[in-house]
Amino acid sequence: MLRGFYTAASGIIAQQRRQEALSNNMANANTPGYKSDQGVMRAFPELLMQRVEAKSIPPGRGLHVPVNQKIGSLNTGAYLQETIPDFAQGDIRETGVGTDMALINGNLPDEMGSLYFTVQSDDGEARYTRNGNFTVDGQGYLVTQEGAYVLDESGDPIAVDGMEFQVSTDGTVSLAGGDIPLGISYIANSQSLVKEGNTTFRLDEGEALDARQVAGVDFSVQQNHLERSNVDAGKTMTEMMNTYRNFEMNQRVLKAYDQSMDKAVNEIGRLR
Repeated sequence: MLRGFYTAASGIIAQQRRQEALSNNMANANTPGYKSDQGVMRAFPELLMQRVEAKSIPPGRGLHVPVNQKIGSLNTGAYLQETIPDFAQGDIRETGVGTDMALINGNLPDEMGSLYFTVQSDDGEARYTRNGNFTVDGQGYLVTQEGAYVLDESGDPIAVDGMEFQVSTDGTVSLAGGDIPLGISYIANSQSLVKEGNTTFRLDEGEALDARQVAGVDFSVQQNHLERSNVDAGKTMTEMMNTYRNFEMNQRVLKAYDQSMDKAVNEIGRLR
């Protein structure tokens, strides 16, 4: 019976964590470039229950042979193993703001690959994002809304000196002092990325390549546009309701076990 407590409790914890991931998706449904997290549920290892008994030999010499009789398997609960971002491209919408940019995937040589703007984190390392909701800081550099520098293909911050500049479809920023190509990175396996915050990723393993130098990579950059999040609000709401019902079901199972234990301790085991 105590094992049932642990099984129901593990289900409650798993559904709670899944609900948290879904709630975060819903909260970022309007965040540009946000990639929804998909929860992966797994079961703990199953136990094979066996009954150990002794079987007498027919001649009746008092000999007994130990025999294991299979009863069946026992599931020991479930848990949320991990959350994996869905890197599918979101819809493109027009904003009319010159510092907004949408990176549109064309033909890619690998179905697991994707393209990203390259930005600089606080520690000076390269980070990757699909969120092109940029702005210009007080020093005239193109930055993200969090203040991270947007990098060019050489890995240097881009100084635009003002809000008036043009970006061509091949990702080139046209300025009075010359043209600067945006740092567009191609990552062959998006699953090697680790999410930092809501729209920024770091590369856990492998390498990021300059998209212009990889054969078969086709992309375009649209100024005055943004990529919307790929969260399906209706589907996410349905999943949240199902997760809540599963959470309540595990609660009822836990309450039933608690009532059974109460009877066992306070009624069956009572001395009269």
